[in-house]
Amino acid sequence: MAPVLSKLVGKSPSLLSSILGKPIAVTGGGLALVLWLLSVHRTNQNRRAAAAERVQYVINEKNKRSAEKVAIDGTFIRRIAAILRIIIPGVFSPEAGFMVLVAAALVARSSCDIWMIQNSTSIESAIIGRNFPLFKSYVMQFIAAMPMISMVNNVLKLGLDELKLRFRTRLTRHLYDQYLKDFTYYKMNNLDNRISNPDQLLTTDVERFCSSITELYSNISKPILDIVIYVHRLAVTIGGQGPSIMVLYLFVSGVLLTHLRRPVSRMTVSEQQLEGEFRYVNSRLITNAEEVAFYRGNVREKATMLTAFTRLVRHLRRFLEFRFTMGFVDNIIAKYIATAVGFFVVSRPFFSTTHHLSSAGSSERLEQYYKSGRMLVKLAEAIGRLVLAGRELTRLAGFTLRVTELITVLQDLNNGRYQRTMVSNENGEGKTLSRVPLIPGAGQIINKDNIIHFEHVPLVTPNGDVLIEDMSFEVHSGMNVLVCGPNGCGKSSLFRVLGELWPVFGGTLTKPGPGKLFYIPQRPYMTLGSLRDQVIYPDTYDDMVRKGIHDSDLLTYLDLVKLTYIQERDGRWDAVADWMDVLSGGEKQRIAMARLFYHKPQFAILDECTSAVSVDVEGSMYQYCRQVGITLFTVSHRRSLWQHHEFYLHMDGRGNYEFKPIDLDTVEFGS
Repeated sequence: MAPVLSKLVGKSPSLLSSILGKPIAVTGGGLALVLWLLSVHRTNQNRRAAAAERVQYVINEKNKRSAEKVAIDGTFIRRIAAILRIIIPGVFSPEAGFMVLVAAALVARSSCDIWMIQNSTSIESAIIGRNFPLFKSYVMQFIAAMPMISMVNNVLKLGLDELKLRFRTRLTRHLYDQYLKDFTYYKMNNLDNRISNPDQLLTTDVERFCSSITELYSNISKPILDIVIYVHRLAVTIGGQGPSIMVLYLFVSGVLLTHLRRPVSRMTVSEQQLEGEFRYVNSRLITNAEEVAFYRGNVREKATMLTAFTRLVRHLRRFLEFRFTMGFVDNIIAKYIATAVGFFVVSRPFFSTTHHLSSAGSSERLEQYYKSGRMLVKLAEAIGRLVLAGRELTRLAGFTLRVTELITVLQDLNNGRYQRTMVSNENGEGKTLSRVPLIPGAGQIINKDNIIHFEHVPLVTPNGDVLIEDMSFEVHSGMNVLVCGPNGCGKSSLFRVLGELWPVFGGTLTKPGPGKLFYIPQRPYMTLGSLRDQVIYPDTYDDMVRKGIHDSDLLTYLDLVKLTYIQERDGRWDAVADWMDVLSGGEKQRIAMARLFYHKPQFAILDECTSAVSVDVEGSMYQYCRQVGITLFTVSHRRSLWQHHEFYLHMDGRGNYEFKPIDLDTVEFGS
């Protein structure tokens, strides 16, 4: 074939160029076609995106904050160090032990690689030398070593998987300890506007962070170990200058690629934010499905969801294009140029007339070339992996920023600090203006049994909207209070301040301590679990036993609210069902009242919680509360409830209120 080709080349050089030119022309034409198709696709995508962007939405203004800088710098080191102290609590922790196990497995893996190189070279040398006994010996050694090599590989994989799982467990437990401490979960979603999707951060971002840091531990430590080993081996064989050139190339290429990859961290943060937005708009439809269905708003909701999805897809496509470009550069710098440098390095001693290999025989030179070449290939691969690990490092910086933001917000909220866009007091149209600065938490809360006392406490929403500038009244145990007024006057706001969900902006609030004030909303919450769990929530069965309460007592509470048929129908207290769907609205309200009887607090807030209950059952429940000494704050529009209260608190919605006893001259209103 070669002589024929040489004749063709000799006779007609233009013929060879025409033969080689056709594939190049076809390839060039194909690339041009692909680029044109991508351009057309991009144009269509932009048109669809522009159409989708006609639907505008803002998620609580939470993502309008200026993006924080994301880079591999001292700030990133401090952030990652703070998280590492959480996921690796000590030198003798299981996580540290698994890191040592992974390190030992990596050392064993590198030793296995070196042995494989030497064994393979010896097998090939025996084949070329036609030495069958030696060939057979080396092959048997290889077969005998296979179980050990396989064990090392799987121990390494197990160690990395277990390390990732333990990191995720540590970090998740730490975050949930902070997130579910007191009312932090409520404050994050209702008071603070720095994080719009804590569910995304607590689940997906934590998992990706732990996966990224575990993979980075392996992808950095193994190449560094390989570089040290192969540099030492090659320095003995071909001299120290060659490996030094490879390490210098590692440094230069690493600096260059790290500089080029800087946008990856920022784009990773944006990706997670857009993923969270897309999940949020989907969860809103699930939460408000009934209201949307009544409005027949499916088309409008579809437009909103597609807008969120289009934003996400557009960003992901930009990210893909950037990764495509960086992948092209990475392959050239970290693989192909590194290989070319490796060929240059390994060839120098063989071309040199002063090196000791110049006097060696051809078989020895061949064996040394194969051994050195393979070690150099492994060294180039290690350098390439270390250079490419920078790509994972920049993604880790993005996940680290997201997790650090969550930890910072949780710490602030647990220390009583929150950030929120406040209502401006400059124009004040339709709003009550405060004559004093509004400082969240400036008021004082005193815990004292059998009394609720508001002393010059302003009723202010978390964003600074003043509902009542100065509120003062006192309620002792046994003084049932009916709270009334138009919608938006501040009834629910009063109870949120009383329940310490909202901060006190001034004055002094005296109230019973935690557990002695109970709140029942119009739509009671049904937990996941058994029928017993619905009555004793938030207690557990062990808590109920410690209180000395038995199932027979729970049955008494159900009888008071006329719900014994539910226990009889299901046959046992341990029956598990989706109680939010199984129970009707009135049954859920009566379960909530049975829950109140179980806990027996000093004060209870009933917020329209008997609206779906008949008047006679409602009356018997109020009478039982008076018998057991539960003082009630009731929000209701039913005139029949006035007889169960001694005082009323009326808010007019314009910043005024009155707290007076109910007597014969009081004008009762309601339905």
